Amino acid sequence: MNTDRWTYRVFQSAPDLIRALLPRSAAATNDLGLNPAAQGDRLYRFESLEIKELSHRLDGVLWPRETTGCGETGSPEFPVVLLEVQMHPDPGFHHRLAAQTYRFLQQHPQVEHWAVLVITPHSRLKLGPAQALQVFLEQQVVWLNLEELSQQPDLDPLLNLLTLPVRPEGELAASSRRILASRPDLDKVVLAMLMQRLPQLSNEEIMVIAGIPMEEPRHTRAAQDWLAAGRQEGRQEGEAGP
Repeated sequence: MNTDRWTYRVFQSAPDLIRALLPRSAAATNDLGLNPAAQGDRLYRFESLEIKELSHRLDGVLWPRETTGCGETGSPEFPVVLLEVQMHPDPGFHHRLAAQTYRFLQQHPQVEHWAVLVITPHSRLKLGPAQALQVFLEQQVVWLNLEELSQQPDLDPLLNLLTLPVRPEGELAASSRRILASRPDLDKVVLAMLMQRLPQLSNEEIMVIAGIPMEEPRHTRAAQDWLAAGRQEGRQEGEAGP
């Protein structure tokens, strides 16, 4: 999951974001939790779940909170959401998606209402033929194209967070600063995504792009320590290989 780690961090930090990405939930997304006092996890909790036997690790499962009244089963308004991020071509993607989805349902028979959100970088990504799975894909899967999302005017800062992996490098600074102006608590997520996009830059340069004031020593030390840990994690993943 190392190439898709950014989505893990985004949805782990603000799982309620899923409400803005499902069509039947669109009417209830006026408040995405941009207030730093509201952490964006009031309605959903995020989990990275490994499917038994075949050892398929889902990119994420978003479970409704117990306060919604449907924590384990889901509901039409708050379905259990399986998250799949596919940033590279994969001719077997559709069949794998269906297989792991139904394996999940087999192992969680209590789930009654569910949906699948697939995030792709752009519409040109080739994922193989889907004719055999057309009914499944049309009825249960929501496709999110990050390139199209990034082109929407006046994009909400929290949705903007999802677009950082596909934005041109010249837009990263402005987008990152808009996000952190509304949600300063997401600084670690933004820094991690910038570090992945711009690995050739130093910690100080990444902090400047994100708009973290260098004149605040305590803030600077915390960011530096976290960036150093992130780079070490990246090196370990690289040594471990795919």
